[in-house]
Amino acid sequence: MKHMRQGKLKPVSPSKRHQLDQARSSYGQRAWADAYQAFLLADQETPLGAEDLELFAMAAYLVGRDDEYLRTLERAHNVHMNAGQCARAVRCAFWLGFRLLMRSEMGRATGWFARAQRVLERDARECAERGYLLTPVVEQYLESGDYEAAYAAAAEAAAIGERCGDPDLIACARHQQGRARLQQAQVQAGLALLDETMVMVTAGELSPLVTGLMYCSVIQACQQAYAIDRSREWTAALAQWCEGQPDMVAFAGVCQVHRAEIMQLQGAWPDAIEAARRACARSQGVDRRATAAAFYQQAEIHRLKGEFAAAEEAYRSASHFGLEPQPGLALLRLVQGRSDAATTAIRRIAGTTVDRLKHMSLLPAYIEIMLAAGEVQDARNACRELEDIARSFDTGVPDAIAAQARGAVDLAEGDAQAALGSLRRAFEVWQRIEAPYAAARVRVLIGLACRALGDEDGAGLEIDAARAIFERLGAAPDLARIALLMKGTAAGDTHGLTPRELQVLRLVATGKTNKAIAGKLCLSEKTVDRHVSNIFTKLDLSSRAAATGFAYRHKLV
Repeated sequence: MKHMRQGKLKPVSPSKRHQLDQARSSYGQRAWADAYQAFLLADQETPLGAEDLELFAMAAYLVGRDDEYLRTLERAHNVHMNAGQCARAVRCAFWLGFRLLMRSEMGRATGWFARAQRVLERDARECAERGYLLTPVVEQYLESGDYEAAYAAAAEAAAIGERCGDPDLIACARHQQGRARLQQAQVQAGLALLDETMVMVTAGELSPLVTGLMYCSVIQACQQAYAIDRSREWTAALAQWCEGQPDMVAFAGVCQVHRAEIMQLQGAWPDAIEAARRACARSQGVDRRATAAAFYQQAEIHRLKGEFAAAEEAYRSASHFGLEPQPGLALLRLVQGRSDAATTAIRRIAGTTVDRLKHMSLLPAYIEIMLAAGEVQDARNACRELEDIARSFDTGVPDAIAAQARGAVDLAEGDAQAALGSLRRAFEVWQRIEAPYAAARVRVLIGLACRALGDEDGAGLEIDAARAIFERLGAAPDLARIALLMKGTAAGDTHGLTPRELQVLRLVATGKTNKAIAGKLCLSEKTVDRHVSNIFTKLDLSSRAAATGFAYRHKLV
C-alpha cells in the first residue's frame, strides 16, 4: 500500500522510463556493464520496483560488485515483503543466504535461510522456494558424508522444481544428486545426472547465475571423479559462454582456473600459468575461492618447473585466500629435500580428509612421499586403499593412478617384474588421454624396472623418451632426478638392486654408518638397516668392507 502511494506521488518520468528500457534491453543482451549502469541511473532518479531491483542486483553481481549485489537483493526482498509477495521475498532471501555461504559468512547466511524458512511457514501452498531451501540442507549432508540422505533431499527438491516448472531449481537439485552418486562410487549414475544438468545449461534454459554455478560445480565434480573427457568438454563450453559476455567478471576467474588445469594436464604449461594469472586478475576482490584456486594452480606449475621460491609464494597466497595448499606444498618440500616436513604435512591432511574423492586425490602424493622417505609399508597400505577406491570408479584414470602407485611400490620392494605390468597399464592410459608429463613420469619408473631386470637397452629407451618430454616441458626437478638415477649406472648392471639400494650401497662405500646414511637420505635408521641387509643378501656379501669392494669393482661409485 505504501509502495503504491509513493508511485502516485512520484510517477515514472520519461527519462527513467528510457533508462529502464535501456537497462532491461542490455540485460537481455547480456551486456552486463551497460545494464548495471542504466539500472543505477534509473534507481538514482526514483527507487526501482522489486523485479527491477532483482535484475539490478544480478547485473551488479555479474560485473563483480558483490557487496552491491547483496544490498540490492536485500532491498528487493524488503519490497516484495511489503507488497505481500512472500514467495519472491523468500527467493531473494535464499540467494542472499547462498552468496553469504559462498563468502564463508556463516552467521548471516544461516540467518537469511532461517528468515526464508519462517516466511514460508506462513503459507502452506507448494512453491519452488521450498525446493531451493532444501539445497543448503543437501550441501550439509554432502559435507557430513551422509550421501544417501543428500541424494534423497536433492531428489525431493528436483521433484518440487518439476511440479513448479522451475528449471533453475531442477538443475541445482539434479547436479546435487549427481555429486551424491559420485561420492557413493556410482559413477555412471552420477555422471548421467551431471550430463542431464549440463544439457539444460548449454541449451540456455537457466538464469545467468545458475548457469555459471552449474558450470563451475559440474566441472569440479568431473575433475574429482577423473572424468577427464567431460572436464575438457564442459570447460570448453564454459570458456565459450564467458567469451560471449566480455563484461562478466563473476565467473571469468574460475573459468580461467579450469582452463589452466586442463592445459597443465595437456603439457601446455606456459599457457596454463598465463591462464592462472588471468584468473587471479579477474577474480581478486570478487571471488576468494577462484583467487585461491588460481594461486594454487600457479604454484603447481612453478613446482614442476623447479621454480621453488615462486611456488612457495603462490602456495602461501592460496592458503591466505582459504585453500588448503596440500598436497602440492608437501610435494614441494619433498623435492626441496625436506622429507620430514613433507611426511608430516601429508600424514596430517590425509588423516583428516573425510571426503572420498578428495582423499583419493591425496593418496598418490602420500605414496610418493612415503616411498621417498623409505616408509614402504605405509606406502603399500595407502596403495591398497587407493586401489580399493579406484576399483569403484570406472572412468579409467583412477585405475591408471592406482596402477602407477602399485608399480612404484613393487619397484621399491624389489619386484621389478610385477612393477612392469602395472606401470605399462598406467602408461597406456596417460598416453591415450594425452597427458605427457604423467606419461613421462611412468616411463622413468618403467626404465628403472627394466634396468633392475638387466634390460639396459629397454631402460635407456624409456628414460631417454621421458627425458625428452621433461626437457620440452621445462620440468627441471625431473631432469635432475634422471641425472641422479643414471649417475654411475648408465653403462653398468645394477645387479638386481633397487634405485634406493644403489644409493645406500654408494654411501656404504664412502664409509658412512647406517645412522649417517639415514640422516643424509632422510630415512629411519631401521629402514637403512633393512636396505643394507637386502644388499648383502642380493650380492651374497658378508660385510661392509666386502660391499665397498663390490661397489668399486663394478664401478657403482
